[in-house]
Amino acid sequence: MNHRDRYTDLQAAELYDVLNPWSGSDAFFLDWVMGARSAIDIGCGTGRLLHRAREAGHTGELVGIDPDPGMIAVASASRVGGVAWRQVRAAEIADRARFDLAVMASHGFQYLATDEELDRSLAAIARALKPGGRFVFDTRNPLAREWETWTPEHPVDVVDPAGRELRMVYHVEEVTADRVTFTESTCDRDGWPLRVDRATFRFLPLEALNARLHAAGFVVEAQSGDYDGTPFTPDAAEIVTVAVLRRDW
Repeated sequence: MNHRDRYTDLQAAELYDVLNPWSGSDAFFLDWVMGARSAIDIGCGTGRLLHRAREAGHTGELVGIDPDPGMIAVASASRVGGVAWRQVRAAEIADRARFDLAVMASHGFQYLATDEELDRSLAAIARALKPGGRFVFDTRNPLAREWETWTPEHPVDVVDPAGRELRMVYHVEEVTADRVTFTESTCDRDGWPLRVDRATFRFLPLEALNARLHAAGFVVEAQSGDYDGTPFTPDAAEIVTVAVLRRDW
């Protein structure tokens, strides 16, 4: 490979698990999946959560969805079978009353950056759940202002699965109300950009988040400031939410 070749979508997908190694947050979501007869993983990425569930002995229905073709390619290429993979967005889920659990890990909820996308996605998730089903997800607490650390002065050096040394560089372009637009540049160690990905994350405050959930038919069962059940406080890094679909919805 030429030293300055562009980094492809598939390579970026394969790099994801290197940048985001298995952690306590993944274990938290795995526990929920293992306790459910059927589950859909929304924004499944490389599929490692559902792969782990199958390897741990889950025998029920497992479905992973993600709009990124590279992620779905990596997920479906795994030797672990028995999981259905779909390249769709959350708002495009067509299932009705099929799952006991929906999870959205790794802050995937924050990609729902507009009111329309958020409301359509929550409606689709509610339709896909059985009455009394649960939606479990995480989102960063805006009061912690984590995006202020996403600067070129805080690069991350990694080695990709092919052994290539890379440097990830982050830059916030705009902060407007509760939305943060930023770039993630995949560079060689000299700083030469091989690809630049741009995204907008939504940082919904707790009250606004809960209002959206209520409007979609959910009741908040529990919210914590971390994955170990630490009570939520204004300075918590996370808003970890367990919401239950109302049985009369």
